[in-house]
Amino acid sequence: MGVSGLGWAITIVLIAGLMLFDYAFQVRNTHVPTLREAAIWSTTYIGIAVLFGIGVAVVGSPRMAIEYFAGYLSNEALSVDNLFVFLVIISSFGVPRVAQQKVLLFGIAFALVARTVFIILGGALINNFNSVFYLFGLGLLVMAGKLAKPAEAEDHTADNLIIRLANRFLRTSKEYDGDGLFVVEDGRRVMTPLLLVMVAVGGTDLLFAFDSVPAMFGLTQNIYLVFAATAFSLLGLRQLYFLIDNLLDRLVYLTYGLAVILGFIGVKLILEALHGNNLSFINHGKPVPVVELSITVSLLVIVAVLVITTVVSLFSARGRRQNAVSRARRHAAEYLTHAQDPVQRANAYAELLQAEHEIDTLTARFNGKVKQDEELAALLQRVHDAHREAG
Repeated sequence: MGVSGLGWAITIVLIAGLMLFDYAFQVRNTHVPTLREAAIWSTTYIGIAVLFGIGVAVVGSPRMAIEYFAGYLSNEALSVDNLFVFLVIISSFGVPRVAQQKVLLFGIAFALVARTVFIILGGALINNFNSVFYLFGLGLLVMAGKLAKPAEAEDHTADNLIIRLANRFLRTSKEYDGDGLFVVEDGRRVMTPLLLVMVAVGGTDLLFAFDSVPAMFGLTQNIYLVFAATAFSLLGLRQLYFLIDNLLDRLVYLTYGLAVILGFIGVKLILEALHGNNLSFINHGKPVPVVELSITVSLLVIVAVLVITTVVSLFSARGRRQNAVSRARRHAAEYLTHAQDPVQRANAYAELLQAEHEIDTLTARFNGKVKQDEELAALLQRVHDAHREAG
């Protein structure tokens, strides 16, 4: 079932309106969102997405609604994985808490633009080359394999080519100015590090589009539903970041869950490609009789995998350990970065002490692992030495 031009226009205006509202009434008013505020707005955006899905069922059909919700849930899970990388980038650059909203909104806006371009290209390929399903399916299986490897799944770094080039050719200050993008130093107007952070976030958004868009086409070939599910899963991501900030590192098994989901969708795409096969070297160019996985089955698999991996992650000892160590590392970096702001330094130090206390109360086995992390031990020692010198 197609969607009229009016339907497209209303949807685009709605999404653009929500983005503008987010900026004008929340991000532009520089502040650090409270937990209550983040919870309210996260719930609001999720509610809007659900209402939109209900509207799809009423105006379109129940099948379209199921395709939308399957795409929304899978893309929301992949977007949470984005937050892991955003967290590493923000921590690596020591972005002030008050400026993080602007970085996240930019990342979300850039991700929406990048994925829209990929959606248009993907739709054109599907309409003209049915065999592209083979490529999408194989690509998702490769992505799933990479996510399933712990070493690579945890190798999130902010040190990429885009950042190194920006550092070399762009003139930036060493200190932040709240959430300002420019500051005057020695009579010259220069960029703050916040622009470098936005460059880093934009670069990672391009990489994430390579797995999220093919995954969406594995669930539905309706470009309107792919776009809508992608857009609504990105809206509210900023509020979700502040809501689950201290829980992100607890989701240690989410990456494996995403690997299962991407692998499942990859298999589904290949089966669909075989069912409509027209490649001469496969079954003499004739369709291959294979099992077809319905969209209802796909939705149930996605929901089951996300629930299981989330619950297991939250209750796992490994999650608690990783969360405590990551928070200690993050707050130590924040303390050393904000040398000119005693209030932020004091807050970072208090959070660091709490994280260290949690580490000290963990099992003897884990304490041994922490002591073997020479980089972390050296970082924590630098903070304590600096704190003593500051008096």
